[in-house]
Amino acid sequence: MKHVIALDVGGTGMKAALLAQDGSVLFEARRPTGREHGTDAVVSAILDFAADLADEGRGLFGVAPLAAGVAVPGTIDERNGIAVYSANLGWRDLPLRKLLGERLAGPDGSAIPVALGHDVRSGGLAEGRLGAGRGVDRFLFIALGTGIAGAIGIGGRIEAGAHGYGGEIGHVVVRPGGPQCGCGARGCLETLASASAVSRAWAAASGDPDADAASCAAAVDAGDDRALAVWQGAVDALADGIVLAQSLLDPSTVIVGGGLAEAGDTLFTPLRTAVTERLTFQMPPKVVPAMLKDTAASLGAGLLAWDLLSMEVTA
Repeated sequence: MKHVIALDVGGTGMKAALLAQDGSVLFEARRPTGREHGTDAVVSAILDFAADLADEGRGLFGVAPLAAGVAVPGTIDERNGIAVYSANLGWRDLPLRKLLGERLAGPDGSAIPVALGHDVRSGGLAEGRLGAGRGVDRFLFIALGTGIAGAIGIGGRIEAGAHGYGGEIGHVVVRPGGPQCGCGARGCLETLASASAVSRAWAAASGDPDADAASCAAAVDAGDDRALAVWQGAVDALADGIVLAQSLLDPSTVIVGGGLAEAGDTLFTPLRTAVTERLTFQMPPKVVPAMLKDTAASLGAGLLAWDLLSMEVTA
């Protein structure tokens, strides 16, 4: 069975699969990233995991993987295979494609093809081909987690932009002069509508320092006025960001994933209303939940690996 390695490196854990060409998962595994042991240990863990996955594929199917795809957070140089910077994992200018290619080399020393992708854009790719965006020509994928990031889907591929920063909707300013963002601006969408932003606001409103976004959603469902105010503030900010994107990109579908989307109708019902209320001349997008949950980035990494093989064949 022909297969590729698909690996998603997160801040705390790694998710991986062996992926067939049609996107079906042949094997799955997870491991901790081990960032508490330092950057060198994280890199070793990635390489070891990939090597073990290759061994697993050989054992299951009798053949080596044809390629590997890895999705990582932070800033990346996809063309040159460099993981440029990750605040969470501590690396700078890491030649991850080269390191993985060498580690996975065959008996003759030939390195296998390796694709490097951004974790959220990889997740958007998987949602577009295998999940909520399947069959949709143009979509916007938004991941609501600790921060907010996005991916622009066009014709089955993700548009990364001229410099690799396409889709960064979390850093669209929706409240000028608002909360300070880690990027240096004020009022960015992720300072108001991310899971961490909702957690901070709900902790302050409830007086419970341990309160989080999930407990805020539960309090909304219970009719707590304080929670409703916090939640609506986040929904309004998110709707403003979506409408701005709608004006610029005109996607037919907006796919919302990440931890905050786990609130289901508690999020999507008021969000759809808020988006519709803000539209004037724009065609309303469908606003739908992501389907692939936390496996999206690893599946997307595998799809990148298959795409890389296809490009080599046609080159």
